[in-house]
Amino acid sequence: MKKPPLIRCAIYTRKSSEEGLEQSFNSLDAQREACTAYIASQAHEGWRLIDAAYDDGGFSGGSMERPGLQRLLDDLGRGRIDVVVVYKVDRLTRSLADFARIVEILDARGASFVSVTQHFNTTSSMGRLTLNVLLSFAQFEREVTGERIRDKFAASRRKGLWMGGNPPLGYDVADRKLVVNDEEAERVRAIFERYAELGSVKLLAADLQERGVTSKHWTTQGGATRGGVAFSRGALYKLLNNRVYRGEAMHKGTAHPGEHAAIVPDALWERAQAVMEENRVERETAERVTAPSPLAGLLFDDRGNPMSPSHASKKGRRYRYYVSQAVLNHRPEAAGSLTRVPAQAVEELVLDRVSALLTAAEQRRWTAAAPVERTERLAALLQRVELGSDRVRITVRRLDGVEARAAARITSPHDRLVENGDTLVLEVAARLKTWGGERVIVGPDGRELREQPQVDDTLMKALARAHRWCRQLASGEVASVAALAETAGCTPAYVTQLLSLAFLAPDIVELILRGAQPKRLTLAALLAAKLPLSWREQRRVLGLPPAQ
Repeated sequence: MKKPPLIRCAIYTRKSSEEGLEQSFNSLDAQREACTAYIASQAHEGWRLIDAAYDDGGFSGGSMERPGLQRLLDDLGRGRIDVVVVYKVDRLTRSLADFARIVEILDARGASFVSVTQHFNTTSSMGRLTLNVLLSFAQFEREVTGERIRDKFAASRRKGLWMGGNPPLGYDVADRKLVVNDEEAERVRAIFERYAELGSVKLLAADLQERGVTSKHWTTQGGATRGGVAFSRGALYKLLNNRVYRGEAMHKGTAHPGEHAAIVPDALWERAQAVMEENRVERETAERVTAPSPLAGLLFDDRGNPMSPSHASKKGRRYRYYVSQAVLNHRPEAAGSLTRVPAQAVEELVLDRVSALLTAAEQRRWTAAAPVERTERLAALLQRVELGSDRVRITVRRLDGVEARAAARITSPHDRLVENGDTLVLEVAARLKTWGGERVIVGPDGRELREQPQVDDTLMKALARAHRWCRQLASGEVASVAALAETAGCTPAYVTQLLSLAFLAPDIVELILRGAQPKRLTLAALLAAKLPLSWREQRRVLGLPPAQ
């Protein structure tokens, strides 16, 4: 009897919320068990389960931005999977458009998709039609439900009702209403008064920490404790702008009279807001003066078009770019290899390489100079910067303080320095790459090119916390993850996520301690990556080069 061909099967599981994931047998385990049994029933057809796990606990099916799904699609693209097995269709996606994209990827690789409980198979046209119809109704139901919830929420907010969430400092929740907590209300008024006196959130945070003033301490319905910690600057900005303290309910930027009492008088509120507005204007003015676009008039694409400063705003954040004039003049066919580049990435690269061309004495003056002075000095040194798809060509005038021999010693081995009369031409092997949604410049070895190491304080603290928790569990000081979560004031799922950092490869930990990790390697990115125990696999998952 002829042996059937091997069919490699991958199981994908998903759960929208993190609730229950800390249990020894949770929803993801139940889905995997059912899918494994189905694959076993098809063993006579050559079906075999691969070792890789593709799980997304706590991720919505309305988006494809899920680490487990992205790894699954990546392995599909690499031809490592023949059949994707799920418990139900909506575990894979709830969006018809996303499903169509997934089917395209499956078709391109000759792979198929199977739902265990609904008996669908995308290898046939009828199976795809049935799935499309099913997903159309699922998406319609999801959108109608969402609209109904949003409408009800908006109507409730217009009536000034409290719609749940973390209770703000100064209030308690009783019978689903905000009730003034007199002791905390006095604390809130004191914070507003102190901010109006100091005129700085940074100074206010330090003052509150010195006096032992902490955030609200409260207990969830599940019995977990929250808060009671020192105020961060972000938390203080949020508190000082919270119109709840004026007795108002906010919905999408619109204030409505609330059913709760105000605890900050109008006069005190206006004083604090006036100080905050004055600080905002000063900060924005300082940014415009001290942080212009230093490469304006000096940067060109590789077809000779000037690249002009531009910017875009998203969710209140400003993003700077350099854009080819060919594109701005509606002549995209005349543009070079790169039509738009992130300003900070290319500026950091040029500043780093130009400073490497300076003598030691000039480098010290460069480091100590104010931003405006550094920009003026850069304009005097630079003749031209040309940006191509795989290299940056920097032409520097040979002025006092420029030392070609020093540059030959300390620039990257991938850089090439050429003396050309009164100028030095430095060619930097570099290319743009998207990491974590951010455009960065990397060298031939795949490492990010950056000016100086940048220590991520949040990531450092998370690493220290993970190792401390790991020691507490190993020594028996803390009995379980649940007990640890209760003590730390967070969820067991978060504790489990953070504990994975205690098993990071030593060389990755060293990068983080030195601040030499890629900018994309944030705490959120590490937690979303679901890191394997294998150090080699960790580097692969995180897009880091192999250990030396």
